[in-house]
Amino acid sequence: MRAIRSLVGGEPVDGAPGGAFTISNPARLDETIGEAHLGDASTIVEACRIAGMAQPGWASTPAPERGRVVQHFGRLVEDNFEALARAITREIGKPIRESRGEVQEVVDTCNFFLSEGRRLYGQTVPSEMPDKQLFTFRTPVGVAAIVTAGNFPVAVPSWYIVPALVCGNAVVWKPAEYTPAIAEAFSQLLLHAGLPPGVFSMVLADGPSTFEGLERALDAGHVDKIGFTGSTEVGRRIGELAGRHLQTPCLELGGKNPLVVMPDADLDLAVEGALFSGFGTAGQRCTSLGTVIVHTDVHDDFLERFSKAVSQAAIGDPTTDVLYGPMISARFCERFESWLGLVRPHHTVLGSTGTGRITASNPRQGFVGDPDAGLFFHPTIVDGLRADDELATTETFGPIVGIATFETFDEAISLANGHGYGLSSSIYTSDPLSVFRFRERISAGMVSVNNSTSGAEAHLPFGGNGRSGNGSRQSGIWVLDQFTRWQSMNWDYSGHLQKAQMDVADVEADPAFRLAE
Repeated sequence: MRAIRSLVGGEPVDGAPGGAFTISNPARLDETIGEAHLGDASTIVEACRIAGMAQPGWASTPAPERGRVVQHFGRLVEDNFEALARAITREIGKPIRESRGEVQEVVDTCNFFLSEGRRLYGQTVPSEMPDKQLFTFRTPVGVAAIVTAGNFPVAVPSWYIVPALVCGNAVVWKPAEYTPAIAEAFSQLLLHAGLPPGVFSMVLADGPSTFEGLERALDAGHVDKIGFTGSTEVGRRIGELAGRHLQTPCLELGGKNPLVVMPDADLDLAVEGALFSGFGTAGQRCTSLGTVIVHTDVHDDFLERFSKAVSQAAIGDPTTDVLYGPMISARFCERFESWLGLVRPHHTVLGSTGTGRITASNPRQGFVGDPDAGLFFHPTIVDGLRADDELATTETFGPIVGIATFETFDEAISLANGHGYGLSSSIYTSDPLSVFRFRERISAGMVSVNNSTSGAEAHLPFGGNGRSGNGSRQSGIWVLDQFTRWQSMNWDYSGHLQKAQMDVADVEADPAFRLAE
């Protein structure tokens, strides 16, 4: 069995101090991908220490040259495009079309940040004193420790790693331990793009070892920035840990993303958006649809169309053209089944053939492939959600969508914001007034109009508020603020000490004007 190991300073780590476990294809559980050899807290600390030693040299490399390394990485990804996409489908069961889209996102990210290597702009600022100039500069933060989830095993890491490297930082990446083969492939492509030794490391580790390693690395002064994509619960712990060291992490957390259907909406378009938002990637996206909030006048019509679309959607073998495949990993199955337990007596559950796991004994009509071969679950629609239902306020990472109704716009906004998350949102309407009222009042960091809650572009800021994150943003020029610090410089060439406001205050006031004393 092929052993998949951490890469520290570009070299594979011997042994498995954090243990080892077998990785299987979630769509074909009898197909073994390899054995993940995990590092431990010390592995993370050592990777961060090495990164700290390599970072000054990388920072001194001209930014356009750092951009060229990113360009090379993007070209290597393009050269291995189909192989990387198929590796994603094989390791996490993502439908092949989605996997190809994810790989394209890496290429797009590299294309964008190649140019940012020539645009790490500062400013010249007018001074209030003569013979003096003021400047601002972006400087790298140092060592960035990046921890990412496995539902987007290459796209999301690229959102962190690519701009961090362009800005002159060294990176230690901790991917999801259940996606080691994808992480290894991604890392090898990046290392072969021309990075100096030590600037990038990839450490496979479980959650407790990762947290301990970060804590120890922070205590030793080896980490200057943490980027984390994952659950709100873990994000809180990461935020507390970073805060003890007066650092602000970049947190991209969960979501309970609303899709509002106004009475003037194009219902067929809204159904199409809800279908992909709710069940694409088997609902295992942070931007997956949580609740459709539909006006009472169109509720029955929408629900009939939506239920029909879900019942007719192809589900199964992810190497074929299906809406979704299996759950990413066995670890998510039991948790998803517990969320099905949040259904209450006042709810109505709609399912064409059943709920829970799809098997030969609990079949789904038109399933593609062998249902007993993998971790497949029925798509579930739950109608009748209320604002105080646990199902309406809990992020359900899987193929389940809730339906709530409203009569007034205020009710819709209350339902859309009431869960406390604020990542993505969508509204379907033909009325510009509704669009802009929604944009003004929704708490989400991202708003879609007549489009799904899922999806991102490499040059638009990605991130949320409230339980969805701490306001940090990824992608586009906005992520540069996560991986640089502003430095100001003043240069006085007057030949004598000028004291700014003190000198200004010494200038004699107009004797013709005095305030009463």
